[in-house]
Amino acid sequence: MSRVAAIDCGTNSIRLLIADIDRTNGTTTLTDVVREMRVVRLGEGVDATGELSQAALDRTFAATADYARLIAGHGPAAVRFVATSASRDASNRDVFVAGIRDLLGVEPEVISGDEEAALSFAGASSVLPVLDGQEVLVVDLGGGSTEFVLGTAAGVTAAKSVDIGCVRLTERHLRADPPTAGQIAAAQADVDNAIALAGRDVPLERATAVVGVAGSVTTITAHALRLDEYSPDAIHGAELPLATVRSAAGDLLQLTRAERAALPYMHPGRVDVIGAGGLVWARILERVAELSGGRITTATASEHDILDGIALSIG
Repeated sequence: MSRVAAIDCGTNSIRLLIADIDRTNGTTTLTDVVREMRVVRLGEGVDATGELSQAALDRTFAATADYARLIAGHGPAAVRFVATSASRDASNRDVFVAGIRDLLGVEPEVISGDEEAALSFAGASSVLPVLDGQEVLVVDLGGGSTEFVLGTAAGVTAAKSVDIGCVRLTERHLRADPPTAGQIAAAQADVDNAIALAGRDVPLERATAVVGVAGSVTTITAHALRLDEYSPDAIHGAELPLATVRSAAGDLLQLTRAERAALPYMHPGRVDVIGAGGLVWARILERVAELSGGRITTATASEHDILDGIALSIG
């Protein structure tokens, strides 16, 4: 048994997992000790400016300082900090790296899209029985990028990271409340181009099941289930008809900001970007269903993702 701490710093949120890992008898079990999430919007404005703003850095450093205190209180044997899309794209990422190093005492890793995809697949595949005997497409829909990962229980077959995400598309296109038809059409064109790009490296038509991970997907699932509150237990492993998921995604895109904010399962940090998340998820599911020739009719949501993959990669 070993205790580890994993931090996933994305475009929209920064998350902490302190967990105990038990590797005995050929199996690996991950048991949560602490699981935290803060929306810091590190990637705010990066798509337009190419750099991390001081305000975004300050928010991220404040959350990291809180996480450092939690980590110190639980005594993990190892800590791994992983940063993804916004940090990859930023010209001043050295400022970010130095700040995290000073606060946490470990070197933050700004990982490639391919490694992000592999970690997301590892996290999702560690807990979902849907992988048994299937070739599964895991889609990690983030704030700045989306990873398409095809694999089996034996591991990753093919992967591709593309620069579409709920923060990036909201800032680039969906600025009205609610977005206009022209803004939606422009965003859809970006998403469709990105799916086509992913399809050059990942044979999407081979997928026999689809699993979505990260906050946009789980929030859309909560909306589809009409939950009274955000419930990870209800969301994790929920397998819903594609029509149901796409309807929920489209609904969130058309609601006003105030209407989204009033939903009982909506995190305040997702209110302004969940419409774009819904657009991305709906377009991906539509295209994958087409390529499967009708074989894929449902989508599964997972609460376990890259954060779990980071934890499992330690030691």
